[in-house]
Amino acid sequence: MFKLAGLTLAALTLSAAAHADVDLKLGSTERVTRLFAYPNNCSVICFRNWTLEQTVAHYLSQSVQRDGYTGAKVLVKNDNDQIHAEISGVPKGYDKPLTALLDAGDLAYAGASKLNADGKWAYSWYLFLPLGMALENRKSVELLHFPPDYSLTQAQDYLRSNTTDRWAALLTDNGIPANQTPAYQTIVDIAPIAAPASAGSDLEGVYGYFKDYQTTMVKQVSVSTSGAALPMVAFGAPVRNWIKQQYGPTVNVLGLATITPSAGVNVPVLGSNHPSYIWYAADPKSYTGDDAQAKADAAGLKVMGQDLSAACWQAGMGSKPGTDPKNLLNSCTQTWQVTQKVKTCELFYTSIRNLTAEQAAAKCATTPIKAQLQQLQSPLPDTAEPAPHI
Repeated sequence: MFKLAGLTLAALTLSAAAHADVDLKLGSTERVTRLFAYPNNCSVICFRNWTLEQTVAHYLSQSVQRDGYTGAKVLVKNDNDQIHAEISGVPKGYDKPLTALLDAGDLAYAGASKLNADGKWAYSWYLFLPLGMALENRKSVELLHFPPDYSLTQAQDYLRSNTTDRWAALLTDNGIPANQTPAYQTIVDIAPIAAPASAGSDLEGVYGYFKDYQTTMVKQVSVSTSGAALPMVAFGAPVRNWIKQQYGPTVNVLGLATITPSAGVNVPVLGSNHPSYIWYAADPKSYTGDDAQAKADAAGLKVMGQDLSAACWQAGMGSKPGTDPKNLLNSCTQTWQVTQKVKTCELFYTSIRNLTAEQAAAKCATTPIKAQLQQLQSPLPDTAEPAPHI
């Protein structure tokens, strides 16, 4: 993940004589500094002591790799206070989605500036755009709440978080090779703010500041390079509520809807739990009574079945464009909540309870767990406290 960390800028770049397929003007040093959250990780001592040019090259290199252009090279240089990026080994026009992302980033910056002027910006927040993801070879879109701060300050990788890692694992459980999951995880956060993972409720009330950014990003990423609408998964209650407010339809967990971000583009949207919700739902501390552990296991199994079903739909819609969304969802829920419910159980106990495969198989064969597996599609148990704002 951090192969670039110890390299010099020269090692990241092309020679001056090399031909660039894309020559892109990113803007002034001031603009690029704010859009790339530079410096990403400095507090007297920089976790990675990179220049602005190295930071930009790092994120652009992530994008070209995740788009599948493994031989692509990136050169970023400063010419009289103007930042330029030259990329070889990519198709002509590769600069267009990057330009669109940064233009949308200007809207995010304007919203964040207004938020700060109104006294609502927290000292521990960072403006963080979805940098480094696939720009061209996208399979599906993930609509989320906000990125955790450590994705910026520690990883410098938008796709490195407990949330994204867990969902990537669920995509692989549904047949997507691990090296292809980034193509399915083009993320738009309704709050482009890297914040502590516990900051969900603190971000209530900020979404309106980013409306122009949000709608522009959804419009941009929800269409493939061929012009086809890409499937979207809406994760968590704040996001599903935003969909209703912005586009009209109600989207429940494992509920389907269609939105029209731009004229003639009908995007199928599936509602889902937030990828991190399962750790709350399966926590015995979320329940009361002597049977708190049993309630937590039952809730965890149900959420696992829902999450696997949602990832199944996303994998199927992304890998086979034109698939009927409703028929696929019915097939996915049948698979993970009925025919393969034992596999669902085993995946819950290995990934959430950290049991070995053998221990999980034994656990899922016990009479109490078998009884819980018969209830995978029933409502979740009531928790002692409201669910977190994720």
